[in-house]
This record gives sequence, C-alpha cells and structure tokens, in this order.
Amino acid sequence: MGARLRRVVTGHNGEGQSVVAIDGGPAADIEANGSGLFEIWQAPAVPAPLAALEDTLAGSDPKLCPDPGAVKVRWFTVPPENPAQSDDEKQAIAAFAFEAVGASHARVDTRRHPLMHKTESLDYIVVVRGELDMLLDAGEVKSLVPGDVVVQRATNHAWVNRGSEPALLVAVLMDARS
Repeated sequence: MGARLRRVVTGHNGEGQSVVAIDGGPAADIEANGSGLFEIWQAPAVPAPLAALEDTLAGSDPKLCPDPGAVKVRWFTVPPENPAQSDDEKQAIAAFAFEAVGASHARVDTRRHPLMHKTESLDYIVVVRGELDMLLDAGEVKSLVPGDVVVQRATNHAWVNRGSEPALLVAVLMDARS
C-alpha cells in the first residue's frame, strides 16, 4: 500500500521560484497484518514556517500522535476484521500495534473493541477507498464510504472494517488540548 503513495512537496529555490522539493514515497511508514500508517508531512508549529523546508518525519519511526504544537498528515489502511482471531489475539495485536507507534497510552478503554483509542488531537479524516464503521463509547457510525469526512475531536474510538477489502483513509491530525 505505501509503495503507491506518491508524496509531492513544493518549496522555493534561491530565487524565490516555486519548485518540487520532494517527489517520492512516504517520509516514514509501518505496515503489519494489512494495517498501515504512512507519514506524509508534519508542520512543526502553527502557523507553519514556510521558508524552511525540513522533512521532519524523514527517517523517523511513525508515531500515532502529532508532536506538541504540530499538524501532521498521513494516510492509513484498515484491513477487514479476521473472524478467526480470538479476542485475546485481537487484544495482543492491538497492544503491539499501538506500542509500535508510541501510543500505548492512547488505549484508555478497550472493552468495546481492542482498537479503541483516544488521542489529544483534532483529526480530519477522509475515507478514500473501501467502507468501514467507527465505534464510539456510546454509539457507532455505520457505513463510512469514499468522500465521507469525520472530524474526530479527541474521543475514544475504533475503526472497524466488516467488509472484504481494505479501507484507505487520509487524515490531518492537529495537536490539541482537552
């Protein structure tokens, strides 16, 4: 999945002309069991410093949350759920996945689903491909399809793909405070 992500970042040359600064794959990525996070860009602060072009994510390990004061953009995949996995297996896989992206602390209440998590961020999420549901502590949003947009405001949630094809989503995550 990540190999098909083409990341084009523009900038300015010494004469102030617009140029392509980066044309390639994601800055960082992590994939396992059909899931994946593909880091595209992170502005270190808002307002973002446009004069300096530094790929702050290049060579780094993917992290679920944006850095303090930062705004991050990524795409991520949600594979179909595997009904053959036991609840214990699902919990172990989820725990490993969140640890791998530095977010074990985000798993505040996983009683409803092993992938439930809450981050201190304001996220704008667009479904690009596939169909999935979003679980919340009290309720569920069914049948999110391409073009649907979720504004995730630091709530405990999980993405659940009950279909047969992986879902692809693009997210802009902003550091936030409750």
